[in-house]
Amino acid sequence: MSSPEVRASAGDVGAREVTIAVVNCNTSERMTAEIAAGARAVASPGTTILPLQPRWGPRSAEGFYDSFVSAAAVLDLLVTTSEPFDAVVMAGYGEHGREGVRELLDVPVVDITEAAAMHAMLLGHRYGVVTTLARVRGQISDSLLTAGLAARCVAIEATELPVLEVAHDLERTVAAFEDAGRRAIAAGADALCLGCAGFTAVRDLLVDRLGVPVVDGVTAGVLMAEGLLAAGSGVPRTGPYDAPLAKDRPGWPVSPA
Repeated sequence: MSSPEVRASAGDVGAREVTIAVVNCNTSERMTAEIAAGARAVASPGTTILPLQPRWGPRSAEGFYDSFVSAAAVLDLLVTTSEPFDAVVMAGYGEHGREGVRELLDVPVVDITEAAAMHAMLLGHRYGVVTTLARVRGQISDSLLTAGLAARCVAIEATELPVLEVAHDLERTVAAFEDAGRRAIAAGADALCLGCAGFTAVRDLLVDRLGVPVVDGVTAGVLMAEGLLAAGSGVPRTGPYDAPLAKDRPGWPVSPA
């Protein structure tokens, strides 16, 4: 269970037999399937990928308003799900409730925004982010700043492709991301992060075209979650990520348990 009352535990997860919940922040079933496929492609043999998506909320998260609604929907999902898991990868680029989820759960919670940036900083001196719409750049910047990862980010470049159109025309998508990537490289980036989930196919093509490392957040997130579980260091249970206070929350959760 993953509610504040009965919370999932990292504990002894066995000899690499683990389940990682990969949580799409929106309600697009197609995007959830794409994210799950990317996660399974890099997961170790003993890792089961459990794809989850909110029961309600935006079809795509593009801006602060969508992000707050998505965060509530993701928390509602994790409060009420009965599916067991050993770690969570939050597969929404930009903050969609990660701090609340870290309070809620007793398992490692990896946000793909953080994971991609950390991965990129191990590969290059400065990194850039290539994302969908210009309106999300402020949100991504704030998320990186909150996570302490903004100092080495030199550019956040937008393709002006809405999230749900990215998969419609792969060549157009790759061309748009290539243009954005070249702008980030011109600004000083020697590694790039893809600022949206479900871009594994785009990543492979961009590496060939741009000649710099390109990091997919879901890939980085799954590998980081596996590493945290293998290390067995646990998660904080004091400070800001201690369990939520016991109190009445009328109307919450929204979904039945």
